[in-house]
Amino acid sequence: MIEHPPIFVWPPHPRGLRKALLGFPGYLWPWRALYALVGLLTWLFLLPPAAAMRTLAVGWVAPLFLLNLALLVAFAGGLHFRLYVQRAQGIDYKYHPRWLPTDNPNFLFRSQLLDNVFWNLVSAVPVWTGYEVLMLWAQANDLAPVVGWRAHPGYCLALMLLIPLFHEVHFYFTHRMIHWRPLYRAVHRVHHNNVNVGPWSGLAMHPLEHLVYFSGMLLFSLVPSSPLHVVFYSMYLGLSPAQGHTGFDRFVLTGRAALDAESYAHYLHHKYFEVNYTDPVIPLDKWFGTFHDGSAAAQEQMKKRVRRRNRAIGSAG
Repeated sequence: MIEHPPIFVWPPHPRGLRKALLGFPGYLWPWRALYALVGLLTWLFLLPPAAAMRTLAVGWVAPLFLLNLALLVAFAGGLHFRLYVQRAQGIDYKYHPRWLPTDNPNFLFRSQLLDNVFWNLVSAVPVWTGYEVLMLWAQANDLAPVVGWRAHPGYCLALMLLIPLFHEVHFYFTHRMIHWRPLYRAVHRVHHNNVNVGPWSGLAMHPLEHLVYFSGMLLFSLVPSSPLHVVFYSMYLGLSPAQGHTGFDRFVLTGRAALDAESYAHYLHHKYFEVNYTDPVIPLDKWFGTFHDGSAAAQEQMKKRVRRRNRAIGSAG
């Protein structure tokens, strides 16, 4: 069952909070720390000086695009290869007992894998890179507020820690928006064709949904930040969906050692559609009545909520 970490509770629980933030697995380790490391290395070794980014030029935009492309292929492709090609752990910890369909008319080319890879490479990476380049260019031209790590290390570190929480809030409300029936049918249905999800399903979206999903990066047009914050959030948005859509609860490493994929809440969203619109660190789904923890009680509550909604729609009609 899914539990919310003891962050937004009163009175505070210092020991539980410390464990949730610093424990393994926890808020920082291993996944958010991994995306922060990728962002840090990109910032240190790939980004040119701000003066060079004042002009939109192929010389610095193309390497960012190619890096994002390579990272996505390595991360999503690597997870897919191990879990779905090698089938290194069989169906151990797999949510759905079947493998990905290869002859389904709901998908482009009738293949879920080819459909997913197409949307990732043809739409997701260009939109992802476009937002990243836009914010770096805006910072370099003083069109977005910039703050330096040397002058304000405490603020910059705090912002790094808060970015994933901002993403949860942004994702919750934009995700609910595209579940509005007209938008769902026109846009979000492409993503929800993936009921039995795999790593490439994370960014398998309609291009309009990519514009909505990656729009969280516009945060930096208002909030003082550095290029490192932009690149970290960029990597978080681009890579974490593969982790959250593996279709497995755990990754077996060696022997009995396994790594939590932190994907069960979102798997339930793909299974039931109208629950768990965001990650469970901030209990937004619980506050707004859309939480499902996998229990029989939560299932019954979901059924009641759907019946009430359907009656309301029928009365209105």
